[in-house]
Amino acid sequence: MHIRNIKRLAAIMLLLAAATSLVCCGNTGGAPTIASVNLMEGISSKLASSPAAPSKEGAVRAADFGLRLFKKCADGVNENVLVSPLSVLSALSMTANGAKGETLAQMERTLGMSRDELNEFYRNYAALLPSGNKYKLDQANSIWFKSDAGFAVNGDFLQTNADYFGAEIYKAAFDEGTLKDINNWVKDKTRGMIPAILNEIPAEVKMYLINALAFDAEWEALYYKEAVRPGEFTLEDGTQRSVEFMYSGEAEYLKGEGFTGFKKYYKDRKYAFAALLPDEGTTVGELIASLDPAELMRALSEPEYCEVDAAIPKFESSYSDELSEALNAMGMTDVFDPSAADFGALGSSADGNIFISRVLHKTYISVDEKGTKAAAVTAVEMPTECEPAEIRTVHLDRPFVYMLIDCETNLPFFIGTMTYPAK
Repeated sequence: MHIRNIKRLAAIMLLLAAATSLVCCGNTGGAPTIASVNLMEGISSKLASSPAAPSKEGAVRAADFGLRLFKKCADGVNENVLVSPLSVLSALSMTANGAKGETLAQMERTLGMSRDELNEFYRNYAALLPSGNKYKLDQANSIWFKSDAGFAVNGDFLQTNADYFGAEIYKAAFDEGTLKDINNWVKDKTRGMIPAILNEIPAEVKMYLINALAFDAEWEALYYKEAVRPGEFTLEDGTQRSVEFMYSGEAEYLKGEGFTGFKKYYKDRKYAFAALLPDEGTTVGELIASLDPAELMRALSEPEYCEVDAAIPKFESSYSDELSEALNAMGMTDVFDPSAADFGALGSSADGNIFISRVLHKTYISVDEKGTKAAAVTAVEMPTECEPAEIRTVHLDRPFVYMLIDCETNLPFFIGTMTYPAK
């Protein structure tokens, strides 16, 4: 359906990446009530074929997007940074199904794949993700659109997102009840780690596209009391902070241009924590700027198998950012321009043109002896053998980069920096 001249319509994507729980956390209060009716309830995908294995090329392209986004967010920032590239990619891919013309072309160039490739990659990747009693990476998607006589949503847009992303579809009044429903959906899909994402629904907003990630996993080898000892973490200004370190022996050593590191596995080795420590004399910012996606994926896929004396600080960190500037700098410009955005494949509104006003991203992570808890929300208002006798030492006792990856593709679904660990 073609767009008529539209004034201000914000298509919003809330990306929630919630979580890494080495302690398999859950929603202890039961599923919150959602009064709005899911229009896709009982309706299955119209796709004839079954999901296939995600392509290696698609994983490299997704890693490239994630690294470019991470670099933009971390550029010149002297604080802990944590983004979920998979969550951002998923929500923007859903949004791209409503784009046309140059708006679509910019989104495809920024995301690194065509719209059809994005749809296929997400569907195949989501189907690949393993689950077990001690580890799970869940994804959920939903689209909320305003019940408004002047706003018409394209049925093909909704069906495509239901087919490829399993999106739940809600038509709602966008009143206080809808606000409560959206926040309850967020709380439910993030297992209570993110209790709410919206304080209000602006009058001009017509749609929210939401992606939620929830990852829970226990370490393959838990840290016991004797493996946790106090130590000093040296900040980039040379000052030191007393923290508790968790010591272990690992077997996969990572080495690349400007860094060394290691992998530490979660139960059954389906997921892993990967850490990159900058070489001495190199700041974490300089390391991030120099990271190459192909080199990163090579390092993650081809570790050096040897004994690694590893130490991870217990840390807790929260981070928030508004991503429109970063995405604009990456080439996605028209989507934020009310006069240039073309979301004609999404629908039309008598109130004005459909565009993206803001992309809000908020994350949280906690790493301790049992595991990791992490959550992220994005609101768019629219990853050779050495000599056996040699032991490598990688103590994360100064600022470092870390990732959470799936071990089939080595794709980082969380990327962060630890600059200031919890005291």
